[in-house]
Amino acid sequence: MPVKQKDAKAFVTEWHRHHKPPAGAVFCVGAADDDGVLRAVALVGRPVARMLDNGQTLEVTRTATDGTVNANSLLYGAAWRAAKALGYTRLVTYTQAGESGASLRGAGWRVIAQRAPRRGWSCPSRPRESHGTDRIARTLWEAPAVS
Repeated sequence: MPVKQKDAKAFVTEWHRHHKPPAGAVFCVGAADDDGVLRAVALVGRPVARMLDNGQTLEVTRTATDGTVNANSLLYGAAWRAAKALGYTRLVTYTQAGESGASLRGAGWRVIAQRAPRRGWSCPSRPRESHGTDRIARTLWEAPAVS
């Protein structure tokens, strides 16, 4: 189901384990139960890594669920279908060390890289606050190839 960005961000604020909502999104999708109650959301935006931001690639920057079984896998598949319908040719996302990636594998995504932990984004010329996710290894995933 379509979800307004403000509603998706509110859902992430309530349900996500360790991240705040992203600043923006190209589009958002949601999963609802038979009664129309929103159970999960995905926010899809431009890639955070500028090397991936080529105009043809999007990134699932956040998903959140209330624990509904298979909701994340459903969202990853829906996000890829929507991105392709908009003309994008690649969709990526990251998981943190300790996250299994079962939802991504269930949606047919594949691991394309392992990223070593970063010390953070802060540097002397541009100090920044930590968001609590520094020094955590990540896995880069990619949606199935366009067919």
